[in-house]
Amino acid sequence: MPLDQFSIIESTLREGEQFAAANFTTEQKIRIADASDEFGVEYIELTSPLASPKSYEDACLIANRGLKTKILTHIRCHKEDAKRALDTGVHGIDTVIGTSSILRKFSHGKDIGQIIDLAYDVLTYIRSQRPEIELRFSTEDSFRSNEADLFRVYLAVDNLGVVNRVGIADTVGVATPMQVYRLVSTLRRMVQCDIEFHGHNDSGCAIANSYSALDGGATHIDTSILGIGERNGITPLGGFIARMYTVNRELVRSKYKLPLLRNLDTMIAEMTGVDIPFNNYITGVVAFTHKAGIHAKAILNNPETYEALDPHDFGMTRYISIAHKLTGWNAIKDRAEQLGLDLSEPQIKEITGYVKALADDKRLMLDDVDDILRRFAMGESLEHVLGGT
Repeated sequence: MPLDQFSIIESTLREGEQFAAANFTTEQKIRIADASDEFGVEYIELTSPLASPKSYEDACLIANRGLKTKILTHIRCHKEDAKRALDTGVHGIDTVIGTSSILRKFSHGKDIGQIIDLAYDVLTYIRSQRPEIELRFSTEDSFRSNEADLFRVYLAVDNLGVVNRVGIADTVGVATPMQVYRLVSTLRRMVQCDIEFHGHNDSGCAIANSYSALDGGATHIDTSILGIGERNGITPLGGFIARMYTVNRELVRSKYKLPLLRNLDTMIAEMTGVDIPFNNYITGVVAFTHKAGIHAKAILNNPETYEALDPHDFGMTRYISIAHKLTGWNAIKDRAEQLGLDLSEPQIKEITGYVKALADDKRLMLDDVDDILRRFAMGESLEHVLGGT
């Protein structure tokens, strides 16, 4: 499957609600749905309408809001769940059931044959009630399931001819990119329908696993804003966008309104009371900060030397850090020009040496360097400048 054929299933309003610090109000859910729709995700997934009376009401409200994106809800593979989901008016229903031995023993108690029979009953019922609805069947804990069991279930479901896609879920975040690629690519050769991947981030592989799933033939990737979800969450929307941007910049720019990503991250951070990580993909405070002298020089000549992501595409700006011992004279020169100061190259190099020496002894701020540059430009000697710094 070409990597330019993928859809994002934005699950902040389903998986994200399972984040320990998330407790979205109806008004907040509407804000999240509207903002995600404006960003351009292809799908928004909602919490099961059986979770609570309010969950049902909110699903009805968002499903009938007239958004461009398709609205999905996520349910157990139960007919009663399906009936309730159908009543909401959503555009798609995502069904799920555990297939690993530990979930079959301690969660629902069904063997593989019973899972297949249940899937038949529920999926054919949904399709008979809403022929136009988008329908997914997913196994839970796919990577701790026996592969023969998995493929038996997937083949049986695909042969029904009623689902739009099947889902693979790394529910506890144990899969590696190679395992994901192998499982997805094998499944791709066995089924006719689309394939969705849902990856948790417990061991830090969610983004890489999502990419490997696409590389293996998956068509849909689950994300959440800031990666929030159960435990350490799932593939973060921003991180997945960053990964795909490096693969096909023009496609990603055309599919999504990238400058809105910062607003999405900020909104969810505020709603959940958490900080955006300093090293967050794209929107972290240091995501486009350059410090080492050799980096700064190259960046000033051509930003692509040390930037795979163009900050301007995301409504961001790069920053050259100069108040430290690693600074280079090219960066100091650039700052002097920003300040409108007329200093020669030998003067800039002299100032750079003093900044490095000073930074060895104490922590400097940008204002300190600016003060040195301005005072030197006014004719003060560096010894006098530094004496008053």
